[in-house]
Amino acid sequence: MGLFDRIMRVIRANINNLVSRAEDPEKILEQTVLDMQDDLIQLRQAVAQAIATQKRTERQYSQATTTADEWYRRAQLALQKGDDTLAREALTRRKTYQETATAMKTQLDQQGTVVAQLKQNMVKLESKISEAKTKKDLYIARARSAKASQQINDMLGQVGTGSAMAAFERMEEKVLQMEAQAEAVAELGMDDLEKRFQSLGEAGEIDAELAAMKSGQNLPGTASSAQLPASELNTPEVDAELEQLRQQIREG
Repeated sequence: MGLFDRIMRVIRANINNLVSRAEDPEKILEQTVLDMQDDLIQLRQAVAQAIATQKRTERQYSQATTTADEWYRRAQLALQKGDDTLAREALTRRKTYQETATAMKTQLDQQGTVVAQLKQNMVKLESKISEAKTKKDLYIARARSAKASQQINDMLGQVGTGSAMAAFERMEEKVLQMEAQAEAVAELGMDDLEKRFQSLGEAGEIDAELAAMKSGQNLPGTASSAQLPASELNTPEVDAELEQLRQQIREG
């Protein structure tokens, strides 16, 4: 394994280590939505409690107003009976309940504002949770896709390392060499076969030409041969010429 391959493996290992230690987007998004839903539950409880308090204040305000009216009626009755002292006492009680009713009315108005604000916040939070759920599903899908792409790229990176590609290149070169050797052997075998056939053809031609020479010139060895006089065959010139021909054949 080359130095570059070792460096790339170390880099990939470090990146994978960082990714494994990083926050998991899917878990973080799921937990975020759960936290928002818990906030919504608490907000609903706060709205319910505020509404209950408002209802109780309304009852207290209504009761104080009714009681104040009742003491006013009693003051009128006492005045009709000619009892100013009792009428004055009744008006005093009426004034107390009127003050209570006024305080309750102020508190009721404040509570109405609080309840309206809480309801508005609750609607906003519900909308945000719905939006968050939609985005959560989208981001989770994208995170899974990114993770799958990273795994594929890692696999491709491992396949594409120098050692692996070098092995394929060596095998390709070896296959090409084997194919070239096979072609060379086939060509040599074909040439030898053609030479053998060519030799057979040449030998046949020579034999035929030799036979024709014997037949046409009545050389020794033919059916109609007539030997030349010995005085013409056994001369130094003929012997020298034949010896020269033998030498040329041996050297050729």
